Amino acid sequence: MSNMETLLQEFAVVAASPKAQLKKYKEQGKKVIGVLPYYAPEELVYAAGMVPMGIWGTNNKTISKAKEYCATFYCTIAQLALEMLLDGTMDDLDGIITPTICDTLRPMSQNFRVSMGDKMPVIFLAHPQNRFADWGIKFTMDQYHDVKKQLEKIASKAITPEDLKEAIKVYNRSRRARRAFTKLANEHCDVITPTKRMQVLKAAWFMLKDEYTEKLEELNAELAKLPVCDWKGTKVVTSGIICDNPQLLAIFEENNIAIADDDVAHESRAFRVDAPETDDPMHDLAEQFKNLDYDVLLYDPASAENRRGEFVADLVKKSGAQGLVLFMQQFCDPEEMEYPYLKKALDAADIPHVKLGIDQQMRDFGQVKTSLQAFADVLSLRA
Repeated sequence: MSNMETLLQEFAVVAASPKAQLKKYKEQGKKVIGVLPYYAPEELVYAAGMVPMGIWGTNNKTISKAKEYCATFYCTIAQLALEMLLDGTMDDLDGIITPTICDTLRPMSQNFRVSMGDKMPVIFLAHPQNRFADWGIKFTMDQYHDVKKQLEKIASKAITPEDLKEAIKVYNRSRRARRAFTKLANEHCDVITPTKRMQVLKAAWFMLKDEYTEKLEELNAELAKLPVCDWKGTKVVTSGIICDNPQLLAIFEENNIAIADDDVAHESRAFRVDAPETDDPMHDLAEQFKNLDYDVLLYDPASAENRRGEFVADLVKKSGAQGLVLFMQQFCDPEEMEYPYLKKALDAADIPHVKLGIDQQMRDFGQVKTSLQAFADVLSLRA
C-alpha cells in the first residue's frame, strides 16, 4: 500500500468512528469537549489543552431517546446529536458547546442542558445577529470570554493569551491545508473520489488539529506529485449543510460525477476564513466571525442584492464545474427560504442545478439515484 493510500485509509477510519477517537484521547488522559454546529471557537478548547470534537449527528442511528425532548420538525442533525449524547455514544465527553445560530439550535440548547443534567457541563454560545458593528464584535467577545471561563473550569487550567495565540496559529495552518486539499482534490478527482474527499474533510472534526494537519499536509504533498488528471466525467459544486453519507456519495461515483469544490457548512464553510494573528487573540476570534460571509445563517446587510447566490454561482464557474448539487436538509427553514434566491442567481448565470432533499435518517436512495443519473446526463450534453 502506497503512502497516499495509507493516509487516505487513516482518514477514512477516523471519519467512520468518532467514538473510537474519543476513547483514544481519553485513554491518553485528555479531556474532550463536544462541539455542536456551527461557528464555535474551537481554538478556545484547544488552548485549554483539551480536544474539540465535532458533533454533527450520524447516519448510523435511529432517533429514539431524543424524541422525548425534540419536536418532530427539528432537523435530524440536531436530533441525532442529542441521541448520541443520550444513548451512551458520547458518554466520555467532559462537556459540550452548543451554539444557537439557527431557530432549531436555539431551543435545542436548552434541551441539551435539561437532558444532560449533571452528566456533563453544557456551555451555551449565542452569536450576535449583527456581527459587523462595534457592539456586535463586543457581544461576540463577551460570549467567547464566558465560554473561556467555563472551559477553564473544566480543564482546571487558565487559558493564557499565549495559549490562544498558538491555538489560532494551529487552526489557521489547518484551514490553509484544507483549502489546499480541496484544490488538489479537484485536480486529482480520479484519485480523490467524492467519498474519499468527504472522509478527509470529516476527519478534521474528530482529531486534534495539529495531528490532523500534519497528516493532511503529507497527503497534499503526495497529491501534488501526481499529474493533473484528464477527467472524462462531469464535475459539480456541492452546497448545503452536510453530506457525509457514503451511500449517497457512491451514487456520484457510479455516474462519474466528481466534486470540484463545495459550499457545504460541514466542509469548506468551516475553513474558508482565517483568524487574524495580533496581540489580542480574543479580538482576533471575534474578527474572524465578523469576516465570515455568504452563509444562509449569517445576517447579510446587502442580502437584497443576492450576494450569496452570486458567490455560489461564481464558485461553480471558477472551479470548472458544470453544475451544482444542492443538498437540502429536511426541516431546515433558512435553507428552504433561501432557495428561490439561490435558484435565481444560478439561472441568471446559466448554471444547471439539482436540489436533493436529504436527512441523516435516509435509508432509501432510489429517488436520489434517479435524480443524479438524469443530472449527469444533462451535464454531459452541455459539455
